[in-house]
Amino acid sequence: MWKTRSVAGISGKSQILFATVFTARYLDLFTSFISIYNTCMKVFFIGTVYFTIYLIYMKFKATYDSNHDSFRVEFLIVPVGGLAFLVNHEFAPLEIIWTFSIYLESVAILPQLFMISKTGEAETITSHYLFALGSYRALYLCNWIYRYYAEGFFDLIAVVAGVVQTILYCDFFYLYITKGKGSLLFTNNEIVFKESPLLEV
Repeated sequence: MWKTRSVAGISGKSQILFATVFTARYLDLFTSFISIYNTCMKVFFIGTVYFTIYLIYMKFKATYDSNHDSFRVEFLIVPVGGLAFLVNHEFAPLEIIWTFSIYLESVAILPQLFMISKTGEAETITSHYLFALGSYRALYLCNWIYRYYAEGFFDLIAVVAGVVQTILYCDFFYLYITKGKGSLLFTNNEIVFKESPLLEV
C-alpha cells in the first residue's frame, strides 16, 4: 500500500475487525510477561493493523472504495460476542475476551471477501494477501494435528474457529489455484474473478 500509495481493493472493515481481534487477544500485555519476543510480536501485530487502518481511512482515503466495502460488521460482532459469553474455557473476563478474539478472527475476513464478490475483481496484492492468510490458517491446522499427536494438546474452541476460517478461504483458493483455467483473469494491476461458486451475492 505504501509503495503504490493506494488502498484500492482493501476492506477497511476487515482491518477494523482484525484490530479488534488483536487488541482483545493481547490484553494480557498489561497483566503478564512471557518473553521479550512474545511482547514484541504482540506489539508488532497491534501496531501493524492500526497503521493499516490509518492508511485506509486517513493517509490514502481518496483511494478507498467505501461504496463496495459495505458489509454489516455488527452481524458478526454481536453473535460472536454472545457465543464467546456462552462457550468459553473459563467464565472470567479475560478468558471471555480471548475467546471472543478467536471467534471473531475466524470471520474477520468476510468483509474483504464480500467486497471482492461485489466488485468481481481484486488487486493483485489483495489476492496474494488473502492467499497468504489462508495458507497461514491451513498451517495452523497442521500444527494442531501435530501437537495433538505429539503432546496430547487439543483446544476445541481454537480448532473449530480455525476450521471455519479455512472454509471461508476455500472458494478463493479454488479461484487462485485454477487461474490457468479461466477462473481468474490477470490484467496489469488486478485479478478479475469469473464464475465463482461461493462468492456470488
